[in-house]
Amino acid sequence: MDHSDLDSAYEIEKQVNPSPWSKDNFYSSFDVGHHSLVCRIDSKIIGFVIFSLIKQESHLLNIGVAKDWQRKGAGAMLLKSLIKQSKVLGAKKVFLEVRSKNDNAIFFYTKYNFLKDAIRANYYSGSDPDDAILMSLEI
Repeated sequence: MDHSDLDSAYEIEKQVNPSPWSKDNFYSSFDVGHHSLVCRIDSKIIGFVIFSLIKQESHLLNIGVAKDWQRKGAGAMLLKSLIKQSKVLGAKKVFLEVRSKNDNAIFFYTKYNFLKDAIRANYYSGSDPDDAILMSLEI
């Protein structure tokens, strides 16, 4: 992802996330040097992933695929690319938080061998508060 992709990623985020990151969150994430990848069809961005790397741990911060492109492989490609990139950068583990009510995402991560590690009560606030399930994958 480069700076010119941020607005497109933000539009996807608003479409698919019940508690979306703000536009400022996208720009500040980019500015602090978080790693990010996009998935394109022709020149149009249809998905993105943002992650940070701290020592030997990769933290999946945000992932989104435009509604019209969900369940067509873009999310899988982004997740697999994040795992490969993290491994190349020296990570031994990938971890993430996911809404406890988001059965589709939990199933998706479980399909790629992520394990449920813990629950963070009341992690998500806003109009649809929820607990977070912490998940991880040894790579």
